Amino acid sequence: MSMRTWARDLTLGARFAVTGGRGGWLRTALTATGIGLGVALLLVAASMPNMLFQREVRESARAVDASELVERPGPETFLYADQTTLYRGDTVTGLLLRPEGASPPVPPGAAKVPAAGEMLVSPALRELLDSPDGALLRERLPYRVSGTLGDAALIGPAELRYVAGTDILTTDNFTGRGERYGWSVPGEPMNAFLLLLVVIACVVLLLPVLVFIATAVRFGGEQRDRRLAALRLVGADTAMTRRIAAGESLAGALLGLAVGAGFFALAGQLAGTVQIWDVNAFPADVSPVPWLAAVIVAAVPVSAVVVSLFALRGVAIEPLGVVRTATPRPRRLAWRLILVLAGAALLVPTVGRVRIEETSIDAVGIALGSTVALVGLTTLLPWLVEALVRRLRGGPVAWQLATRRLQLSSGTAARTVSGIVVAAAGAIALQMLFQAMQNDFMRPTNMDTARAQMETKVAARSSDDARRAIDALAGTKGVRSVVGTIESNVWRPGPLRKGEDFAPITSIAVGDCASLKEFARLPSCTDGDVFIVLAHGTEGPDDAWVAETAKPGAAVALRDPQGYAGGAMPTWRIPASARTVDARLDPLGRVQFGVMATPKAIDATRLDAPEAGAMIRIDPAVPDAPEYVRNTVAGLDPLTRVQTLQDVERDAQFSSVRTGIMIGATLTMLLVAVSLLVTTLEQLRERKRLLSSLVAFGTRRATLGWSVLWQTAVPIVLGLALSVAGGLALGLVLLRMIGKQVEDWWVFLPVTGVGAALIALVTVLSLPLLLRLVRADGLRTE
Repeated sequence: MSMRTWARDLTLGARFAVTGGRGGWLRTALTATGIGLGVALLLVAASMPNMLFQREVRESARAVDASELVERPGPETFLYADQTTLYRGDTVTGLLLRPEGASPPVPPGAAKVPAAGEMLVSPALRELLDSPDGALLRERLPYRVSGTLGDAALIGPAELRYVAGTDILTTDNFTGRGERYGWSVPGEPMNAFLLLLVVIACVVLLLPVLVFIATAVRFGGEQRDRRLAALRLVGADTAMTRRIAAGESLAGALLGLAVGAGFFALAGQLAGTVQIWDVNAFPADVSPVPWLAAVIVAAVPVSAVVVSLFALRGVAIEPLGVVRTATPRPRRLAWRLILVLAGAALLVPTVGRVRIEETSIDAVGIALGSTVALVGLTTLLPWLVEALVRRLRGGPVAWQLATRRLQLSSGTAARTVSGIVVAAAGAIALQMLFQAMQNDFMRPTNMDTARAQMETKVAARSSDDARRAIDALAGTKGVRSVVGTIESNVWRPGPLRKGEDFAPITSIAVGDCASLKEFARLPSCTDGDVFIVLAHGTEGPDDAWVAETAKPGAAVALRDPQGYAGGAMPTWRIPASARTVDARLDPLGRVQFGVMATPKAIDATRLDAPEAGAMIRIDPAVPDAPEYVRNTVAGLDPLTRVQTLQDVERDAQFSSVRTGIMIGATLTMLLVAVSLLVTTLEQLRERKRLLSSLVAFGTRRATLGWSVLWQTAVPIVLGLALSVAGGLALGLVLLRMIGKQVEDWWVFLPVTGVGAALIALVTVLSLPLLLRLVRADGLRTE
């Protein structure tokens, strides 16, 4: 057969796709929209590597080059300090600068180096500061806004960031000294557990998209078959009708690619304004990897043609009509089970071979095995729906209408929810992996959030300043109480002994009895008491080291004997009545040791470089209580950090992977919901005449509404049951790979809840079209 014949028939099929009146345009539009949504999501997925890479490039380019130590000031050097604070759950990052010469380099994204007391802010931070919601944050940033940071200074358009000039930076409180910007730290390779999560997530999130594209290609299949029968009547043979059908599918796929490119371009423009799980990107960064984009552009049309021809295998298109052979012959189960078993066979060799200390896995084998298993699970659904609905008899009219429709076209109903089966089964397996792995990536901090919720240490020039800092925190709005101590060090007086490089040293903390009880197990305490706290080697020195300096009746130096040149050494004698006690874990989960004294026991003004330590309990009933605390600390010392206590610390790589999977899952579930709705609307449109006939014969509209609900509910319930079984089985195999046990067998409950919500949502959204289709003019024909 010549290429001219193929081109002629494909062109004729394409003409049918874009002509044929309102019905033909609507059918093609639905197909193009369905394929376009899938293509757009595939292009977004293909853009993720570039988006993540560009974020790393931007972060590296704006960082101060710390690859070489700059020891001396020069014309281009500057002191800097990195700043990070939280504001109502959002992270605000900053960079403080103090030029040391006349020509310091300009920070990336800035037009100039900000002068002392001025700051350049990101557009998102400027918007926040200018709004009423940013009032508390304005108090925390004591700088005048003098400009806006450009894209080169930001990792995302919604980032809250500032670069400020200050004259308070010194070599005692700075982060470092620099002379240029831009450096890169080699990334830490992912361990095998995280790689497994990424591979499974890619399969689980992208497979429903491919299923949806395959389903969208078959929109309007019944009308197409009737049109091909008419072509047989005027002389077309079977081969020609198949080529025409292929051309029609090809045209819909090409239009879908165009629509998908439009959706993707729109998504790129919205990337800077929409945040999903606290992540957004610049439109220029949303660019697919070229070879992945080429694969998508080539695979979608080819897949559309293959799926269309595959759908015709059970249809005999004759000049006088269409005979569907799929209904009388039951679907076969054997080959479907073989697919599931083949997927399992590909996964079994990796059982027990994925270890957390490794940095590589058999990604191809695991991805292929998971894909084949999930595809096999999807192919089981049509058999399961057909096997069940053909046994259904009786019931209310709405139920009978629904079951009869499912009996006549169970394959269409199964295809409608096949994407849900893949997504739900994959989500269950992923959730089982998350639950089993989180203990490896979430470490207990030993912090006691019941005793304190925030902590800070404020450097002070004197003990009076330290006391004023503690009092200021205690008087802050929303603060219930403060565990406050004035902290410093004491040394063993006298010259160094043989073999010593420095004088023995230990810490000293001065505070009231209530505060000291948070650090040591005190039998009793009154103002004037002194205690020697021993950690017994737990996260601290041995008791013998502490005893070198601190013991009852011993004199201690209040300055470092090796560096003090101010005349007579100031000393203090520990009272002979001082009691030795055991340390207690403080609210931060640390062990304190050394000398602890009440205010009457020592004149704190004599201490060297005192520091105000504060552990803060806040009132949860006071809105923005943490923000008031951070503002108070910023007023005391802008460079002081405030730590929020938390029970568990999550690994950064695990958090990044988890965030990425959550973003993908959100987009996939949105696509599943849209695909289910579009498919339902397309089926209603194809049955327009039948629905109008039922109403004309007296069927109530409420009955038809309930029938639509049952037609949606039955396949979804069966699909969810299948996905629960398949997802648990797949999750169990994946857990065996990493040597873990199932944490919770009820992990599927949230997934079933989402399925129930989809049933209700699709039914409600399809009712307006249903009511419109059941009008009398639906009986018109040509």
